[in-house]
Amino acid sequence: MNSNETADLICKTLEDKKAYDIIKIDVKDKTIIADYFVIASGKTSRAVKALADYAIEAVEKAGGEVRRKEGMEDARWAVVDFGDVILHVFNDETRLFYHLERLWSQT
Repeated sequence: MNSNETADLICKTLEDKKAYDIIKIDVKDKTIIADYFVIASGKTSRAVKALADYAIEAVEKAGGEVRRKEGMEDARWAVVDFGDVILHVFNDETRLFYHLERLWSQT
């Protein structure tokens, strides 16, 4: 599975599991750390963790792997590194504070 397919699978999984404000950002020409960032929101800390877990399960089922994950305990902002795709799942307050969409659209 290529990075675009992985990002699309993550977006579809999150949409099916009721995440909102899902955005896929192509960052291939902006950074060497990933090809895509997927950014999404969950209403509660429990939802943030569950959404990250659903994405992990879907990617692993499709043959992908998780290289690293952070923030799963506190779950205000969960980050999952799938190699060429990095998933960020936020609660509303944390997403507004960091506003990654704006940061990566300006670079």
